[in-house]
Amino acid sequence: MIKKRNSGFTLIELLVAMGIFVLIAMAASWLIMRGFRYNGIIWEQLQSQNDGRRVVQTLVDDLRKAEESSVGGYPIATAEDYNLVFYANIDDDSMRERLHFWLDDTTVKRGVLKPSGNPLSYTGVEDVVEIAHYVVNIEEESPLFLYYDESYAGSEDALIQPLDIPDIRIIRVQLELEKDPTETPVPLHIESMVQVRNLKQN
Repeated sequence: MIKKRNSGFTLIELLVAMGIFVLIAMAASWLIMRGFRYNGIIWEQLQSQNDGRRVVQTLVDDLRKAEESSVGGYPIATAEDYNLVFYANIDDDSMRERLHFWLDDTTVKRGVLKPSGNPLSYTGVEDVVEIAHYVVNIEEESPLFLYYDESYAGSEDALIQPLDIPDIRIIRVQLELEKDPTETPVPLHIESMVQVRNLKQN
C-alpha cells in the first residue's frame, strides 16, 4: 500500500520563510530610508550652495561700487577678517551708503546706513538683515575676507592684519557653510574675488 505524503509547509519551514521575508523587508526599508536621507542631504547642500553663491555675489556687486563716502571718507573704512565696512551708492540716488558686512557667530549680516543731517554724517542705526546662516568660518579659522595689494598676481599671500587700508586693491570673499556637521564630511566652500574700483592709486 502506497502512503501519500502530506503536501505543504511544516511549521518550522513556515517560520524560516517568514524570518527570511522579515529580514528582506527590513533591509529594503533600510535602503529606502537611507536613500531618502541622502537625497535630503544632497538637496540641502544644493540649497546651501545656491544661497552661498547669492550672498557672495551680493557682496561682490556691492564692493564693485565702492567709492568715496558722501562726506569725503576713504571708500573702505574697516577691513578685518570677519568685518568689512565700505561706502557705495547702492540705490542710485545722490548719496553713498555705508555698507557693513560681518560674521556674527554663524550668521553673516549686512548693515546699511544712509548719511543724514546738516552737515551730512553717518550717524544713526544701521538697517540690518541676515544674509547667510550656518557659516562656520570662525570654527574653521578661515577669514571671511582676505585682502591683497596691487602686487597680487594670483599666488601671493593675503595682507597680514592689521593692514594698511589704502594698500587694498583686491578682496577675496569666502564662505564655509555647514548646516549639520554630522551629515557632511567637510563644509561647503564658496568664494569669489573682486578688484575694487575707485581706490587710491600710488
